[in-house]
Amino acid sequence: MDTTTGTAETAAAAITHATDDSFEREVLGDSGPVMVDFWAPWCGPCRAMGATLERIAPEMAGRVKIVKVDVDSNPKTASRYGIQAIPTLLFFEKGALIGTIPGAIPADPLKELLDLHSEGRLRERQ
Repeated sequence: MDTTTGTAETAAAAITHATDDSFEREVLGDSGPVMVDFWAPWCGPCRAMGATLERIAPEMAGRVKIVKVDVDSNPKTASRYGIQAIPTLLFFEKGALIGTIPGAIPADPLKELLDLHSEGRLRERQ
């Protein structure tokens, strides 16, 4: 197997795609830290953010659950959280929303936020 394919498969396995129907189970029902990326396939910054998440996701596996929600296919969930701009990142801890970041952010600051989130220290930062 070629390493490029293996990396893509690892990243895909480390990212969960949630729908209006599965959001409660995948995000709110999770007892650990979860980050949700609200995005759309036509959105350039969303695609860039998606590539960043694919690079970071394997490192975060078992530490922070990374979930993506396509706002076009899942408008109820986007509306529920007042998503008006994409990409928007929401951070959940034990099913409770603890932080929101609108817009794409570079890999290093995102990794730092995810590290804090995995340690239960994200609230201290905000």
